[in-house]
Amino acid sequence: MKSKILNTIKKYRLIKKNDNILLGVSGGPDSMALFYVLKDIKKQIGFNLYVAHINHGVRGGAADKDQRHVENICSKYNIPIFSKKVNMDEYGKKHGLSSEEAGRIIRYKFFRKILRQIGGGKISVAHNRNDQAETVIMRFIRGSGVDGLMGMDYINDDIIRPMLNITRAEIESYCEDNNIPTRLDKTNLETIYGRNKVRLELIPYIRENFNNGIIDTLWRMSHIMRDDGEFLNEYSKNSYNEVLYNESHNKILLYNRKILKLHKSIKSRIIRYAISKIKGNTKNIEQKHMEAILTLSSNNTTGKSLDISGDLIVKLSYDFLIIQKKSIKEDISFNYRVDIDNNNYIEELDAIIKGEIKDINNISLNTNDRFIKYFDYDKIKDGIIIRTREPGDRFIPLGMNGTKKVKDFFIDKKISKEQRGQIPIVVSGGKIIWIVGYRISEEFKLTNNTKKVLVLKYIKL
Repeated sequence: MKSKILNTIKKYRLIKKNDNILLGVSGGPDSMALFYVLKDIKKQIGFNLYVAHINHGVRGGAADKDQRHVENICSKYNIPIFSKKVNMDEYGKKHGLSSEEAGRIIRYKFFRKILRQIGGGKISVAHNRNDQAETVIMRFIRGSGVDGLMGMDYINDDIIRPMLNITRAEIESYCEDNNIPTRLDKTNLETIYGRNKVRLELIPYIRENFNNGIIDTLWRMSHIMRDDGEFLNEYSKNSYNEVLYNESHNKILLYNRKILKLHKSIKSRIIRYAISKIKGNTKNIEQKHMEAILTLSSNNTTGKSLDISGDLIVKLSYDFLIIQKKSIKEDISFNYRVDIDNNNYIEELDAIIKGEIKDINNISLNTNDRFIKYFDYDKIKDGIIIRTREPGDRFIPLGMNGTKKVKDFFIDKKISKEQRGQIPIVVSGGKIIWIVGYRISEEFKLTNNTKKVLVLKYIKL
């Protein structure tokens, strides 16, 4: 078994020279077997081994004995250990979680705290092939798709699973053959948790009545699903780049008309991928959320929005499906050069400004929309900038002869101090040509001599 684990580590590059490896050890056969294997091969690869043990506080004296057992083994082999006693059930009740979920959260919070203390590294867990089968079954029961039925991988971010292809029978034989002292968690023999019911009741029933090799069958199926899932995910990431208009840390804009042309499966994956970029994960994003987003997209109705999973909003605005955090910046400052031939996204205002150059003879003026304005293109010098106001800003408001301070213009219009910093200003050649939504400059208006017209349109998303 040791050589099998070593080959897995090398094949999937789970551990490299000088890595800090933090192994979660409960005291049971799985984690103890992995402890002895990693202890024996750490010099061969050249990594640093640490151990973490969580006493979940639910089995009284038995759990305390487990903790002392692990601590004594680590002391015997001079392996640094970090241990902690918690109350898993109390934590679960406080946060509205099952005991299983509470335990998982507590463990990984503790593990990552230790990683920060030791200067980073990887968390090694003792999941095996039987655990993989149980995971796949549980996800199938919950109605998971291809991604869920992939099961666990050898490596996910900072978590490695060197024993994932080892069966529980191999582990038990290894412990027996090598006289490895282990502890028995009697709760693993009770059907009080969902995973235990799958392990102790469902899998034995399937073995007896349907498929004696169900563990290996589910292992093969998870690999087939992983091949398919990895292809679909890669294809979807490429499709994401094709439909992407703009991406920032708290907001993503996708071209909705391009999304509509895609297959539903790819649409869903693109949206999940975008959500993961904003949230950092897709936790609590359920199928009902995905269906609502896909309906929003297909209806293609500007102005509609959805609240998703507490801190996320998805909305449709003009050409864009927008996925963003709810939080909004209060103090803004920006300065963007405007590309007349394209849509220009202003993240701070969640808006777009776009331009078009037309011949004076081919234009139909819309004088009712204060966010569409027309300028003599031949008077535009050195491109166009859209920015926030600056101290000393002045311009010649349409219909006036002399210049006026922008500050005084705002006061005359009874625009509050809070609003003034939110109003974009369009500039060319150092001169203000438009205070968006309010007034253009006299200097850039259309005249009888105008030949080409610059049409600027400001769209609040």
